[in-house]
Formats: sequence, C-alpha cells, structure tokens
Amino acid sequence: MQAPSDLNNKIVEDLYCEALVLADEVRSIFDLTPVHDTGDEADRLRLALSVEGLRTTTRVMHVLAWLLNHRAFYAGELSEFQLRRHSKMPPDRPPEPASLQLLDPATQRLVLHSQTMHQRIARLDAAWRERYEMQPAAILRLRERLGQAVFKS
Repeated sequence: MQAPSDLNNKIVEDLYCEALVLADEVRSIFDLTPVHDTGDEADRLRLALSVEGLRTTTRVMHVLAWLLNHRAFYAGELSEFQLRRHSKMPPDRPPEPASLQLLDPATQRLVLHSQTMHQRIARLDAAWRERYEMQPAAILRLRERLGQAVFKS
C-alpha cells in the first residue's frame, strides 16, 4: 500500500531533526536548572520544575517515538499494519498554568514549544489514521453484501 501523499519521508526526517534539537534543549534546561534557595517559594519552583520537566520530557519522547516508527516504516523496517497498530500518538497532558508561571521565560517557551510540536504530530497522526479507518456506513454496506452473498449460495 502506498504511503499517504501528505506525509512523506522528507517531512518525517525534518520533524525528527527538529524533535532531536528540542529534546536536547529540554534535557539541558531541566538538567541544569538547580534551585539553591530555600523556603516555600523555592520548594514550589522545584516542584514546578520537576512536574513540568517530566511532562515536557514525556511529550517530546512521545513525539520522537512516533517519528522513529514512521522513519522505520519509510525505511521498510515496519509494515503499514505494524505502524498503524503501534504508532498511535498518545494524548498530551498540558502544563499546569500555575506551575508554568513559576518557571523563567526561556523554560516557559520551551515547554510551550514542546506542546506545539506534540500538537503538530498529533494532527499528522489523526490525518494519517483517518485515511485508513472505515466509516460506519461502509461497514454496514460490506455486511449487507456479505449477507447477500451467503444467502445466494
């Protein structure tokens, strides 16, 4: 079966490169942001960094996993069936506004960039899957045809 014309190897490779850069930025900003202060404010910041760091990292890893599966498909290492079965983009868990506001502006932008990237890939995934899902009316017509064929025999 042919790959959809709106999603191709070049698009997947470009998105993969972008996601790798994003993953490196996420790693560096959340790994290298220690909070040395003490007190309630510092504790809230540490918690916000932990929670949003985990969410952001997970979001980027979902994007990378989806892209790696599609790269494998275009390289002939996965069948279309395997791709459809194992490459569904999981839903995102958006950042908590209160936690996000505690982070510095550069970290906020990075978190939002990861969210935007996830949304882009989720839209691609939904459009790609839409091509292969049968509509209920098509299923009913198929059942009717099967029923007619069986009763004619």
